[in-house]
Order: sequence, then C-alpha cells, then structure tokens
Amino acid sequence: MDGIQDKIVAITGASSGIGEATALHLAAKGAKIILGARRTERLTSVVERITASGGEAIAVETDVRSREALEVLIAAARSRFGRLDVLHQNAGSMAVSPFDALDVDGWQQMVDVNLVGVLNGIAAALPVFREQGSGHFVHTASTSAHRIVPAQGVYAATKTAVRVLSEALRQEAGPNLRVTVVSPGFTATEGVTKTDDAEQRAKLEARMNAIAMPADAVAAAVAYAIAQPPGVDVGEVIIRPTAQS
Repeated sequence: MDGIQDKIVAITGASSGIGEATALHLAAKGAKIILGARRTERLTSVVERITASGGEAIAVETDVRSREALEVLIAAARSRFGRLDVLHQNAGSMAVSPFDALDVDGWQQMVDVNLVGVLNGIAAALPVFREQGSGHFVHTASTSAHRIVPAQGVYAATKTAVRVLSEALRQEAGPNLRVTVVSPGFTATEGVTKTDDAEQRAKLEARMNAIAMPADAVAAAVAYAIAQPPGVDVGEVIIRPTAQS
C-alpha cells in the first residue's frame, strides 16, 4: 500500500457508509483526505476521527448535483494540499421502486446524483488532472450494473451508465490518468434502505441483514486500485458477498 502514502484523495458521499469507511481506511494508510457530503455534522465527526489518529483531513459541504459544489471541493483540495491525486465519486441514491409506483421524483434523484453527479465531478477534476499530468477517477457503481432485478431498473440504468462513461473516459484519458469503477454488491450501509417505497425498504433491509458485507471490504478494494504503481490501471473491481447470487 505504499502507493497510498501522501496521496491527496477527495471523496464524495463521505459522511457514512462506503465513503466514510474509505476515508478512514485511506487515512490510516497515509493519504490526506478531503471529505465531501451534504451532512456537514457527520463530515466533521469523520474528520475528528481521522485527525485523532494522526491523519489529515478536511470537510467540504458538497451536493454532487451542483457542478459548482464539485469545483469548490476540488479547489479546497488544491488550496490545502497543493494538488488532487484521486477523486472518488461515491455519492449515490438508491430510491428504488417498481415502475408501476411511478416515483418520478425518485427516478430523477437517482439520475441527478448517480449519473449527473459523476459527470459534474469529471467536469471539475479533469482539467486539474490534465494540468497536473496525473490523476485518478474512482467511481462507485454497483453489481446492479451487471445483473438487473425487479424494482431496481432506474438505479441499475444509472449505475450501468457510470460503467459506460467510465470506460469511455479511460479510453480518452491517455497514459497519465487512471479510471477505476468499483462495483459493490450488498453492503451494510444506511443508503441501501433509503427508499420511500415501504415494501422495497423492508425487502432490502432483510436482505442486507442476511448477507451484506461490511463497507470496509469496499474500502479495501478502492485502496487496492489507488495503490497500484503509475502506469497500472485497475479498470473495474466487482466485490460482493459470497452469498449474493
């Protein structure tokens, strides 16, 4: 993990779940962390945990639906640490429901956060990475981008789109930039049950309690990709519980 020491890593969706776990994991490996999310009180708590353990981190209120917010996040990284090595775009929405529920607001939320949010991050970070001559995009997708199940059609569509645009970005990136997709299966995070559809929420919660892997497992996968030497790009890591079909 020597490739993580002193890396400057910005993480969206960092107030809980995979983002929080990744921030703590990378900070313990010597990375300097910029945490972005909407819940600033939760971000402050994560920063305090990192600094109490001897690490370095700052918090920036970030709503990924706003391109300007991503620009502020990246500017904060450069202002505090002089550069940005990795942008881990992890913020996500899982407002799943059957199509017959006609949860149009939930559909829009998933498109805006899961897809447009990633595009906003690319727009903000790509010029910086080009200027530096180095940089690494890490995008959180999902096993839903590989296996479609009922009630998750729009969610799966957004995560499939993230895989597609990430591969296109990788092909355009050239020899000095890296692009990694991390596709987790069922993970024990609060986001899994944040749907307004009560039936789906109950099903997801029961499934999560039965088979979910810890967020730390995904954090380790992110760290593996970041730790690779220059010139080595981990295109995608699919990580799921062994009990998941």
